[in-house]
Amino acid sequence: MQSDKRSLLNLAPIAGESNTDYRKRAEELAAGAAELRRQQIDQQSSPLNSPSVRIRAWERLHQVDLPRDPAHRLVDVIAANTGLTVDEVRAEQLERTAVPK
Repeated sequence: MQSDKRSLLNLAPIAGESNTDYRKRAEELAAGAAELRRQQIDQQSSPLNSPSVRIRAWERLHQVDLPRDPAHRLVDVIAANTGLTVDEVRAEQLERTAVPK
């Protein structure tokens, strides 16, 4: 992920930086990453979001595309993680494979 690479670059010691400042900066980066992950998890399971939005949030968080096969084992995992039913996940699969009119 691009933001992970940026975080690693930000974690490199800065010339003249004290060990205390370096540790503080590392802790702040870790806290920011944890908060971002929490927000992403909230987005993927929020009942305020449509099934499509929740599934796309799950895809971004896990860096995995929604499988095309309705019997794929990830369909159950996606449903559980997003708070959707398996039928709602399969409906999104069908919608994505539908030919535009």
